Amino acid sequence: MQKNNELYDKYVRQMQKLADVEYAIGVLSWDKEVSLPPQGARFRSQQVATLSGMAHEIFTAPELGEVIEKLVNDGQELSISQQRNIELSWRDLQRSRKLDMDFVIRRSQLVSAGYHAWIAAREANDFKVFAQPLADLIEIKREEARKMGYEAHPYDALMEEFEPGMRVSQLDPLFVDVREQLVDFVRLIREQPQVNDAFLHQHFPQQQQWDYGLELLKRIGFSFQAGRQDLSTHPFTINFSPEDVRVTTRVDENNFATMTWSCLHEGGHALYEQGLPVEYYGLPLGRYVSLGIHESQSRLWENNVGRSLAFWEAQFPDLQAVFPQQFSGVTPTDFFRAINKIEPSLIRVESDELHYHFHILIRYELEKALIEGSLEVADLRDAWNEKYKAYLDLEVPDDKRGILQDIHWAHGSLGYFPTYSLGSFYAAQLYHQIDQDLPDLQESILRGDTSPVLEWLRKNIHAHGRFYSANDLCEKVCGEPLQFRYFMEYARKKYNSIYDLGL
Repeated sequence: MQKNNELYDKYVRQMQKLADVEYAIGVLSWDKEVSLPPQGARFRSQQVATLSGMAHEIFTAPELGEVIEKLVNDGQELSISQQRNIELSWRDLQRSRKLDMDFVIRRSQLVSAGYHAWIAAREANDFKVFAQPLADLIEIKREEARKMGYEAHPYDALMEEFEPGMRVSQLDPLFVDVREQLVDFVRLIREQPQVNDAFLHQHFPQQQQWDYGLELLKRIGFSFQAGRQDLSTHPFTINFSPEDVRVTTRVDENNFATMTWSCLHEGGHALYEQGLPVEYYGLPLGRYVSLGIHESQSRLWENNVGRSLAFWEAQFPDLQAVFPQQFSGVTPTDFFRAINKIEPSLIRVESDELHYHFHILIRYELEKALIEGSLEVADLRDAWNEKYKAYLDLEVPDDKRGILQDIHWAHGSLGYFPTYSLGSFYAAQLYHQIDQDLPDLQESILRGDTSPVLEWLRKNIHAHGRFYSANDLCEKVCGEPLQFRYFMEYARKKYNSIYDLGL
């Protein structure tokens, strides 16, 4: 027992050392997107690449591997949580060993080059500026899939990083459900008289929006003693511990919705990170379980709570006080209907919560084709534009509002996009369970008190870290694995009340 405890303590020290390096990379990455001066890009890329190599060396060092392997084979006297940490680290180590340090550094360099090319391409509104760096990234992700190994489809190997256990064979039928159920439902909505959302598209000064966004974050429970918000081109959340979680947003002075639901969305991610057990810093149980579950937290706060009538019945008087002219004569019900307007949009992050899944479907199909080699980057823009016409009946006017709108490919994050749809489906199922478990929930929200939601999530989701798989966690909390029907039930109930569908 004493020997195992000493070995486990050694394991913890090395894992926390690894976390220190990884979070230092995170700080540099956050700075890159928030405040890096233009001439700092070259050496920042070098710095991140160097630290990425160091992190890989720490985790794949034979000494740490021997400690983990000994504890895997002879750690029965460890606690259940300690055993689970070891089991998950051993699994992660087996994956990490498949990539040598030269590959990790080369990939990091390509990601850095890709990111800066994407920024330049967006400024020029020209995909050609990004095309070759993206082609280089696609090629190295194909190489990564081969190195990691897979049974059925190379995309499976890339998804494992973001949604462990998820496979193309599971996602394809799920997106069939989306097509067969969601497409017809959206078509039914389009046949109804459209709601008025013109009052959301007035002039809303940036500083007033910014101040109101900070207040919204406070109201849903985000701690500014353990986090901050900044501006960036693409909103994101990043953490360096549960006690230092950063979110970013962007502001459109002519569209109130852009910043508001960015704050709620990223705030949901941040609440998850702030709620992870600090005592497991650097260990698997101190990290999130999957990006699908992570996204469920952001979508739950953004949509299930943040686009509900009950939430805005409570918040609207204060909102009108901040923007009295813009919202003069507008009722909470008017506002609720407007913020849930269903209409196809070119921009994923500004899309309504139903068309949103068509955006994910498009990216999923393109990514699969890129990784399997049936589509090349040279043909990607045309394929993108064709799918937007087919799925959303929209003509893409330019690259900035088309293929250059998302940062994920510039980060090399192929396999990530499906987790956005998974997150919405998990969110609907989790929120249904919260409503069942807390009979007074809606009354609390009507009073402006969302703390019961956060407390439930802290206890049932955040506190577990990676102890359970995503599907096991869903089954433990909800009594069954992920079911698409909860999302459709939520959508039918909500949009029947807005569009008078007669359901």
